[in-house]
Amino acid sequence: MALALRPPIAPMEALPVETIPAGPDWQYEPKWDGFRCLAFRDGDEVKLQSKAGKPLNRYFPEMAEALGSLEAPAFVLDGELAVPADGGFSFDALLQRIHPAASRVKRLAAETPAIFIAFDLLAGADGRSLMALPLQARRQRLDEFAQRYFPGHPSIRLSPTSSSLDQAAKWLEQAGPALDGIIAKRSDAAYAPGERTAVQKIKNYRSADCVVGGFRYGADGKAVGSLLLGLYDDEGLLHHVGFTSGIRASERKALTQKLERLIAPPGFTGNAPGGPSRWATERTGEWKPLQPKLVVEVCFDHFSGGRFRHGTRLLRFRPDKAPRQCTMDQIGRGGGNVLKLLFGGKELRRVG
Repeated sequence: MALALRPPIAPMEALPVETIPAGPDWQYEPKWDGFRCLAFRDGDEVKLQSKAGKPLNRYFPEMAEALGSLEAPAFVLDGELAVPADGGFSFDALLQRIHPAASRVKRLAAETPAIFIAFDLLAGADGRSLMALPLQARRQRLDEFAQRYFPGHPSIRLSPTSSSLDQAAKWLEQAGPALDGIIAKRSDAAYAPGERTAVQKIKNYRSADCVVGGFRYGADGKAVGSLLLGLYDDEGLLHHVGFTSGIRASERKALTQKLERLIAPPGFTGNAPGGPSRWATERTGEWKPLQPKLVVEVCFDHFSGGRFRHGTRLLRFRPDKAPRQCTMDQIGRGGGNVLKLLFGGKELRRVG
């Protein structure tokens, strides 16, 4: 028997939208906070492919081994790689896997093992392609496949799905350390590699009040380029949690003067910026610590690993807000209820 599909195959893409599409032709799923992964099994050979078409076996050897231990002789699964941690998933733990040292990857695979969350079946155990089938039929095949082959394999999970708009809205409200939003898919659509025509993604954007614990100058070195954000923990330590850079050009000069009057160490009394971020150039890498006097409200889509995953959007300054009111607990956790669907109602700590 030969597997009909071979890597690389471009996974279906999702079109970002602001509202959840409604109607009988839509199916909803959680959008997991991990790495997209296509898993190919053909006899003794297992290949893991990234969203960009690159091989992932060397970075997730424990996952290749787990998928190779399934009794199904062949399959192609579309899903997400994630690392369970503290009731959610750790994206930082995933990033640490992309490292050239095999010894480090081996150690991390043992210390922070990944799981695979399947949400589509592109080829069944007989090796035949299912890509031409509508999603509704593929999902039924996936449910049957998971029921037969997943039991006894704790690191391989089936992603929940629903046709209920109310359920999709509840999942969206749970966005946090495990969920990055929700995915809506046309149930009558075939699998279209690389296309965005039948899949949409919706994120839950929220706001938080943060202390401005420091700033970086822009590329010209004269005016502020970005504000460094902080939140207090239960012990009163101010931790760096991200940045925001949406400052109007007309306001930069006056804001820079205001910030420069507040320059004083340490800026952050807990976790502090370690140097240039991936958004910063060498010239803008250094940051200036500030007295914790200013509060800003920012819009964000995801918070995990103790910081905002992406850059935030500056909404406004909050002179009415006391800096010590800017605490971690306003972020919330989220994601717990839907994770119970993956782990049989058990509290999620770590798989391994």
